[in-house]
Amino acid sequence: MKLLLAFFFAVALALAHVGSPDVFYEGDAGPYRLLITIRPPQVVPGVAEIEIRSTSADVRQIHIVPLRLGFQAQQFTPVPDLAQPSREDPQFYTGSLWLMACCSWQVRVDVDGARGPGRLSVPVPAIATQMLGMQKATSIILMALGLVLCLGLVSIAGAAARDSMLEPGKQPDAARVRRSRIVMAVAAVLVAGAVWFGNQWWSDEAGTFASRIYKPLRLEASVEGSRLALRLVDPGWINRSTDDLLPDHNHLMHLYVIRLPEMDRVWHLHPERQGDGNFAQPLPAMPAGRYALYGDIVHANGLPETATSEIDLPEIAGTPLTGDDAGGTAPPLTSADYTRTVSPLSNGYRMVWDRGTAPLHARQASLIRFRVEDSAGHPAEGMELYMGMLGHAAFVSADRSVFAHVHPSGSVPMPALQLAQPDNPHAGHMMMSASLPAEVSFPYGFPKPGAYRIFVQVKRAGEILTGVFDASVEK
Repeated sequence: MKLLLAFFFAVALALAHVGSPDVFYEGDAGPYRLLITIRPPQVVPGVAEIEIRSTSADVRQIHIVPLRLGFQAQQFTPVPDLAQPSREDPQFYTGSLWLMACCSWQVRVDVDGARGPGRLSVPVPAIATQMLGMQKATSIILMALGLVLCLGLVSIAGAAARDSMLEPGKQPDAARVRRSRIVMAVAAVLVAGAVWFGNQWWSDEAGTFASRIYKPLRLEASVEGSRLALRLVDPGWINRSTDDLLPDHNHLMHLYVIRLPEMDRVWHLHPERQGDGNFAQPLPAMPAGRYALYGDIVHANGLPETATSEIDLPEIAGTPLTGDDAGGTAPPLTSADYTRTVSPLSNGYRMVWDRGTAPLHARQASLIRFRVEDSAGHPAEGMELYMGMLGHAAFVSADRSVFAHVHPSGSVPMPALQLAQPDNPHAGHMMMSASLPAEVSFPYGFPKPGAYRIFVQVKRAGEILTGVFDASVEK
């Protein structure tokens, strides 16, 4: 018999990314540069853990507050919480916030320092994706305590019927004993009924919650000639639509296509919508094989999702890549060199990972930096913005349980960021200038230990370049 609570875990890992639930963002709160990590709650309602690192030492206080994404009515703003500075590192702050409902939220960060106040907001999804039972040991303990409580209630009812109004020192007669037994039997039936009805109520509540657990969009893929057809299929979850998508970098879908199992070929494509939930993409020349598909979209409420699939393709003659579509090659995953820091590019150029000597650890946010050099080792000239940014990166675990599409501003999709920062129409984007740096960094933290492949794309002299690196992440 179910007597007890079940714990419901809400993880955003199936949303903006696959297997990478934490939100990373680097941006300016007024004059202060911040690196923010938000770990979404595992229970909705639940607590989100916030970590903030300031690049300057002149910050005095940081306040944080949760708001629904797109929230404008300031009279209903909750009282902000004070983030606590670390004793070991006064530029590192932590805090926690309750997120009380599904789905799209933002964390507003208010900074007070020597250069005046600053503010920014970071979107964060809060979605229940799993329902787990209580630990067996805890269940046994609470069932035993519940049994003791039920027996106690029956015993108290019988004692009250037998001994009430009985003079001190006298023994109850047969009539009192008989009445006591009748009352105990009735009490036992009532207690058992209460337990049964309570169990039924809880089962109904659990069933209602189970119906709200996140069900990811399915991505159905087929190919006709050199044309890839994609269809987003909603399995049924909280009145979700596939016709409410927002453009992210001027594209409704960003599709990564990775050859399996070696991950030695990758394409970053942008299918065009053909109708509600339907997309099409002309494919480039591709060898036959099995491919993993990761399709990033963003809903009108700022909620991002990554729909995934796999497909077997014959050899595709294909058409040349155009626009923002790009591809790259890499050594087979079975030949991965986890100490390699240089990835060759076309025309003698190369991409270098400034990884340092310290090992990589899971769940530690940092700026992962890359630079582009010419054949002489000088910073590359002629760098251009790639879809409004210095670059794009995809972090994929070797077992494909993790996929994260990350920008120089972080893992937040641009439409959601613009909903959170409506006064900044260029939120997350870099303005074009005559000279761009040959360096790009991505704020990210690997979600778990293991082997990863990193695909980094930048644009130079009209050509989209793809660097590929391998990482071994420790606990």
